[in-house]
Amino acid sequence: MGAKTKIDWCDSTWNPVTGCLHGCAYCYARKIAERFGGVDYEDELENRYGMYDVVRLHAEGDTHELDYPLVDAYSGKKAPYPFAFDPTFHRYKLDEPQCWKKPRAIFVCSMADLFGEWVPDEWIEQVFEACEAAPQHRYLFLTKKPKRYVDLYGNGILRVRDSFWYGSTITGANEPFFFSRMPDDNPHTFCSIEPIIEPVGTMQEMPDWVIVGAETGNRKGKVAPCKEWIDEIAAECKRRGKPLFMKDSLHDLMGDDFKQEFPWEVK
Repeated sequence: MGAKTKIDWCDSTWNPVTGCLHGCAYCYARKIAERFGGVDYEDELENRYGMYDVVRLHAEGDTHELDYPLVDAYSGKKAPYPFAFDPTFHRYKLDEPQCWKKPRAIFVCSMADLFGEWVPDEWIEQVFEACEAAPQHRYLFLTKKPKRYVDLYGNGILRVRDSFWYGSTITGANEPFFFSRMPDDNPHTFCSIEPIIEPVGTMQEMPDWVIVGAETGNRKGKVAPCKEWIDEIAAECKRRGKPLFMKDSLHDLMGDDFKQEFPWEVK
């Protein structure tokens, strides 16, 4: 079984890399990682998890590499986020997709930004290789730094495969997609407008698929979207013939106009 998820636009999540340095106020992943993992000092980490000898610390910044899972000596369970939300490469998770025989749409690194500037190229290459080793699945990548896609392609690292979908996260107008600068061999692209916090306006660059959702949770200052914002996106997708997926968080707002389309199902 893959990791169960409440994310409604994928079947499973897979997190060979966790952690992020963007610092978004609305980030659900940071809240989860800080709630279920992390300790403050290395000596406490060693005492608590007991397997510090298998941890390899990356030389630059607060990034970490694990060849084996750390086991919490208190609970006897594997620690999913021993470094809280510090970027961490869980190398031992790379073969997980090969164990999932039934094809599925996998959100890769839902608990990280795999393409953040702090992530070494080597981590990304190893994740791509693991995806290619289990070609029965569809892999969905998502980043707030889509320019990294362009840079990686220029360096010969970005893989263009029919099962790979490259996404960009935006929350409002005037945020770059960089889709027009993607490789000539036409990779699949999508954007996730989540949480939508202002009108997006006309999209200068239209990806192959658009996802939109409202902010969830009880954060102070949480922005409730207007139906007109979503209607505008829906009209643009219809005009350009692109599928639109509205997250469940928009169901009550959109009423009869609610829709959930997947590009691999739309003919």
